[in-house]
Amino acid sequence: MSYKFVPQYIKEIIPYPPGKPIEEVERELGIKNSVKIASNENPLGTSPLAIQAIKRSLKSLNRYPDGSAFYLKNKLSRIYRVSTDSIVIGNGSNELIELTIRTFMQPGDEAIISDPSFLIYSITVKASGGRSRIIKLLDNYSYNIKGIIKAINKRTRLIFVSNPNNPTGTIITKKDYEWLIKNVPEHVIIVDDAAYREFVQSNDYPDGIDYVRKNNANIIVLRTFSKIYGLAGLRIGYGITTPELAGYIERVRQPFNVNSLAQTAALAALDDKAFIKKTLENNKNGLDYLYKKLDEMNILYIPTQANFFLIKVSPYMSARQAFEILLRKGVIVRDMTSYGLSDYIRINVGTPSENKKFIKEFAEIIKSKL
Repeated sequence: MSYKFVPQYIKEIIPYPPGKPIEEVERELGIKNSVKIASNENPLGTSPLAIQAIKRSLKSLNRYPDGSAFYLKNKLSRIYRVSTDSIVIGNGSNELIELTIRTFMQPGDEAIISDPSFLIYSITVKASGGRSRIIKLLDNYSYNIKGIIKAINKRTRLIFVSNPNNPTGTIITKKDYEWLIKNVPEHVIIVDDAAYREFVQSNDYPDGIDYVRKNNANIIVLRTFSKIYGLAGLRIGYGITTPELAGYIERVRQPFNVNSLAQTAALAALDDKAFIKKTLENNKNGLDYLYKKLDEMNILYIPTQANFFLIKVSPYMSARQAFEILLRKGVIVRDMTSYGLSDYIRINVGTPSENKKFIKEFAEIIKSKL
């Protein structure tokens, strides 16, 4: 049946391809002891302090959550030295992306999105009836700031900046970030998606929250508890911006959009410095190991400032072939064909044993192709 009342722009949307869960892979292929290094999750699990807090809160699940996230906002306010009315809490940073688009874009408005970058930006813009102006990354996979500025017109409302960028793991430098802010007109908002900010090691990284606080600029910084805190399954994130912009988003946000366990876990996770330290050490050591082994195989990759990176699998095979072969060997990686990178797979740093399993299986595949 052809539903003529469904808008054409909705029909044209290609759904976001999520990573396969371990349980699904093992059920379909009849294998065991699989590892998943496809979705940039924390391989060490969840913050222990968050788990303890969740257990204490189970008895109150009959009650609605705090619709204003009062305690979480107050804690974030103290940490980042911003007012509580500058903070918006969301059901993961994905919801905050959608809320930002719904708040500030009308059908026909435009958002500037770099390519490749997080697919959800263009999908959600299209779902709102908006248009995406796509600006290709430079050859070194850094942002084309001049191209972004040149693409701005009267219909431009948002510029999405994934920093570090998913899927490349590259960052925008302070100089480029400041040049972007300086050249963006007042009718345009920069959406600074900093989901992987905690993993960044570079001293040349611009923390968007500093610019919101000091310059009162039209910037919405998005952060998440999914990655370094290991709360991906609970879906909770936050945005920090000017009180005025936050107030408009709050008008669109649904009440009780973030469940009580997520709020409780996030509050506790913010205090879990030991878990954060352990996660960062695992990430650094894992990257050192993976880079070393790939160098020994003469495999090209893109160095990262996040907890994931791209590996070039051609000329040995396509990304889809690598994904399927590794899947049958019990290693779940991300095929980057949907990002226009058919020569690349993306992996996140796993535990030492997960990293070793990937290298072992990947090396065997490469050897068979020689």
